[in-house]
Amino acid sequence: MDDNRKTAYLTLLDVEEKNAYSNLALNHHIKQLKPDSPSLVRELVYGVIENKYYLDYILAFFVKKMSKMKKSDLILLRMGIYQLCFMDAIPPYAAVNESVLLAKKYCRGRDAFINAVLRRYQREKHKISLKDLQKDSVGYLSVKYSYEPWMIEQWLKEYGFEFTESLLSAGNQTPELTLRVNLLKNSVEKTIEAIHSEGFEVNYGRRIPEAINVKGSGILDSKLYQNGCFSVQDESSMCAVEALDPKPGQTVVDVCAAPGGKTLYIAEKMKNQGQIFAGDVYPKKLEIIDKEASRLGISIVETKTWDATERNQEFIAIADRVLVDAPCSGLGVIRRKPEIKYKKFDSEMKLLPQKQLQILSNASNYLKVGGVLVYSTCTISVYENQEVSKAFLLQYPNYELIKEEQLFPNESGTDGFYICKMCRRF
Repeated sequence: MDDNRKTAYLTLLDVEEKNAYSNLALNHHIKQLKPDSPSLVRELVYGVIENKYYLDYILAFFVKKMSKMKKSDLILLRMGIYQLCFMDAIPPYAAVNESVLLAKKYCRGRDAFINAVLRRYQREKHKISLKDLQKDSVGYLSVKYSYEPWMIEQWLKEYGFEFTESLLSAGNQTPELTLRVNLLKNSVEKTIEAIHSEGFEVNYGRRIPEAINVKGSGILDSKLYQNGCFSVQDESSMCAVEALDPKPGQTVVDVCAAPGGKTLYIAEKMKNQGQIFAGDVYPKKLEIIDKEASRLGISIVETKTWDATERNQEFIAIADRVLVDAPCSGLGVIRRKPEIKYKKFDSEMKLLPQKQLQILSNASNYLKVGGVLVYSTCTISVYENQEVSKAFLLQYPNYELIKEEQLFPNESGTDGFYICKMCRRF
């Protein structure tokens, strides 16, 4: 049995049965099983997740009562169909045979069924067609790109068909690995030289001077990483800190700080001079920030446990800068966390704008007159972004809009991200 497919299967099983985050489950199983081709494992895992609705649409032509199938059977069939449909470098016989071998171990008694379905697909795949675009554009896009229909309906309303299809396609692309150089340790140029000397391909980022894009595996196992020379962070996230524009010696409050990427970039921009209060409702997440700060050589971050939906009297009017990177639907980071595509629009999702406005309103009390407030999210939904900012500015006339920007993966090449920069005038 191939350990690469075994690793992919166990990862996908955790995602389906335990609602595990794909990146965490993937890293865990790769570490445990040590497959000889982690890149193949990643392609299988993310490929199956990214195309889940499309794969199920195909399987529905050959399998009756799919809703009653065990998760274990369904995952193996998805893996098999994905290899047959998308992975030209894998011979069809290998895709089928390896799926059957996995079935003999993990789906005992179902190997003949799985073999039959995959071989029937090979014979009859020419009969499969997508839904009619003209009659059902939402259904067509939902199957073709594997997204929950409510997301497509929302984006069609906000952005139109052409842009929405481009957005859906971009969400299914594999993003570059972007690193943020720690200027407290070394310059961008010297860091690039050091990473390149270890066999990695390195290019400058698109928007942020400290950003570099790296190709190659194992960069986080390097001594450069362990010594705090860089961190993993998408440029879109860095843009929020650029908008905040923190200065050495200032006081900054980051109200929704975990897991800390922006907090620590703020500290680097401040040259580790001043004071940063980083808050989160979960103490365990704050421990991650403390650990990362130690790795990066940062000493000005003080982590504190608090609920950002409640006003913290300790911070009233103390800050030169306040960052509100609010909890959101995460629809801008689908290309990194494809399981987000299958979120249901539930009561929690519906109440997000109310929660975001409450956090933003509380955080505005922490800022000094003349200070800068940045509201950001990693989503692309107007109702969580522009509408929240607009409601806040109407409610607080002492704040003035300075800059507002929405990043889209299909336009900027970054994650989807919203940034609103405001200033307290009185």
